[in-house]
Amino acid sequence: MAEDSPKFIIPESFQVSSDDIGAQIGLIWELIKAPLIVPLLKLGVYICLTMSLMLFMERLYMGIVIILVKLFWKKPEKRYKWEPLQDDLESGNSNFPVVLVQIPMFNEREVYKLSIGAASNLSWPADRLVIQVLDDSTDPEIKQMVELECQRWASKGVDITYQIRENRGGYKAGALKEGLKRSYVKHCEYVAIFDADFQPEPDYLRRAIPFLVHNSDIALVQARWRFVNADECLLTRMQEMSLDYHFTVEQEVGSSTHAFFGFNGTAGVWRIAAINGAGGWKDRTTVEDMDLAVRCSLKGWKFLYLGDLQVKSELPSTFKAFRFQQHRWSCGPANLFRKMLMEIVKNKKVKFWKKVYVIYSFFFVRKIIAHMVTFWFYCVVLPLTILVPEVEVPIWGAVYIPSIITILNSVGTPRSIHLLFYWILFENVMSLHRTKATFIGLLEAGRANEWVVTEKLGNKLQKNADASKNKTNVKMFKRPRLKFIDRLNTLELGFAAFLFLCGCYDFVHGKNNYFVYLFLQTITFFITGIGYVGTIIPSS
Repeated sequence: MAEDSPKFIIPESFQVSSDDIGAQIGLIWELIKAPLIVPLLKLGVYICLTMSLMLFMERLYMGIVIILVKLFWKKPEKRYKWEPLQDDLESGNSNFPVVLVQIPMFNEREVYKLSIGAASNLSWPADRLVIQVLDDSTDPEIKQMVELECQRWASKGVDITYQIRENRGGYKAGALKEGLKRSYVKHCEYVAIFDADFQPEPDYLRRAIPFLVHNSDIALVQARWRFVNADECLLTRMQEMSLDYHFTVEQEVGSSTHAFFGFNGTAGVWRIAAINGAGGWKDRTTVEDMDLAVRCSLKGWKFLYLGDLQVKSELPSTFKAFRFQQHRWSCGPANLFRKMLMEIVKNKKVKFWKKVYVIYSFFFVRKIIAHMVTFWFYCVVLPLTILVPEVEVPIWGAVYIPSIITILNSVGTPRSIHLLFYWILFENVMSLHRTKATFIGLLEAGRANEWVVTEKLGNKLQKNADASKNKTNVKMFKRPRLKFIDRLNTLELGFAAFLFLCGCYDFVHGKNNYFVYLFLQTITFFITGIGYVGTIIPSS
């Protein structure tokens, strides 16, 4: 006699014809929704609300501190000893320390003249300034042009050296490290670093170096970036809003309260002894600048940010270039956090509260939570709660907290306040890529060490600006048009379809009117999905 196999009993109300596929899917959904989907979605809501509160408290803390800094804190010149370096008739230029200027490059056809020219025009005694052009270019024509430009300035009496390597090992970190090994660098006390599109004003060193000369505990003086192409298109305006908050608030708060912030990789002056004492440049992540800053901080060095010392630079003006940059900027910090967490915890030279600031505020909230909560909450969990009405998101978590965070984020760029709503939608789209990059960094997956140099258009942008200003008949530069199929970003288009379906469902069955947000977010995902975000010109 055959044994009876166990049978799964389906209630009669759920029984449907085997030919009705839609009904079968509906049946499966009803069977798993209550025991599985609802609890998981509720857990997701709780986690997202917790992350939102963490980000809210962080933004509120920085908002309060920045107000106190602006109202009551002393200026850097008052907090630290600062006196201008003076020429001495008897001792000549010996009062001025020897400064090395490093300009790392990689196939910078459009901007190499700008950075080399700006560095060569720095107002610093010629015999106390050494300029080092670190060219990792792979294009022979560009290498020749850069070398000729260096020779042109050398013929004018500028101490400038054209330096190349046999390979690109370590990328930018490798080039900077190799540059410091040269024999002619041994007598240099400080090193100023400028990426190929950065153009310091002539008085840059005279304003920054005295802080290092008169304060032996300062390792780094960081200047603010000023963007020459911020008004080029909507993409650059969105970037300006994000970066202005970083400089106006995050950098200022870190410098004023803990004398620590992440080095931005350029437009800063380092004490070479601090670099060497911390172990030099390392290429273990794609954020070699942040890596060095954290290691120097753990050695007890202080950092100073000067918000009124600004250096001209260029923002990525194509969506493809911006995506690559954001991958590096999101993946690198997460990977560095993974590698340095225990080193920070075990360090005995740094005070407890500074450790808390670096681990919790600097890394965990800003570099991990900030990316993940934006994507998971507003692009995944919130739309899913529309399909599962048994799960609700409190109004304070869905509307009030995000609104306050957004307002706090907008203080850096008041001139773009009218673009604030679109900036929110755009940041939600970019949080998709930042979250993906963050996971890659934390797990040290395949693209964790991917380095793609950001495309720059410097000379062409300047010609466009000059032609527009003078209203001449100069032919305006146009970016090469990509084929439509090459513009498509399938990930964004996929989320556009998902949010559109959720919006339609909410329009028909919902009660919270989330469809207004979902349809607007769908449009933003769609625009980025077809690759046209960088072509829209914003109104002033």
